[in-house]
Amino acid sequence: MVEVALLKKLITAIAYKDDAAAYKELFLLYHKRLLNFSITITHSKESSEEVVSDVFMKIWMNRKVLPGIENFHLYIYIATKNLSINKALKDRKQEYFSLDEAVVDTKNIYADPEQLMITSEMQKNIQSAIQALPPKCQLIFKLVREDGLKHKEVAELLNLSLKTIENQIGIAIKKISESIRFDFVRIMN
Repeated sequence: MVEVALLKKLITAIAYKDDAAAYKELFLLYHKRLLNFSITITHSKESSEEVVSDVFMKIWMNRKVLPGIENFHLYIYIATKNLSINKALKDRKQEYFSLDEAVVDTKNIYADPEQLMITSEMQKNIQSAIQALPPKCQLIFKLVREDGLKHKEVAELLNLSLKTIENQIGIAIKKISESIRFDFVRIMN
């Protein structure tokens, strides 16, 4: 998750000083995460690249109001979600699109010291377990565990109840744990 102090510093520099270097740093902080999130909705890397570019273009065009945004992290995800849905509708010329149908690409897990201790085999097993989760469960798990959003933020982002988010995280952790435990027992025998 992006550090709050750094985020405030960048937003202030962008809004009050028109600082292009701060804007570039903000772009680099969020681009990969937003691209992966958008792909879960559009199912197209090209469309998602366009969406993320549009999000950042709108941020630059409206930079003077950035300091008034209470939770920028949530704001940028909601903006990406909305533009991704619009892009998916336009690309597919459909009347209806549901996030329940979204498939999450979880191959880009951000490394931290805990993950570095896990063997590559265990990481493969974890990835397989995550891929086996239902699509909605995968999306929620990714937003909470990989992108660092709070349960309440994910609930707001996906228009779901907080209880649903908590239940989906519980289901994901249980299924991943069971899968890892099964693989560990299989390896030991």
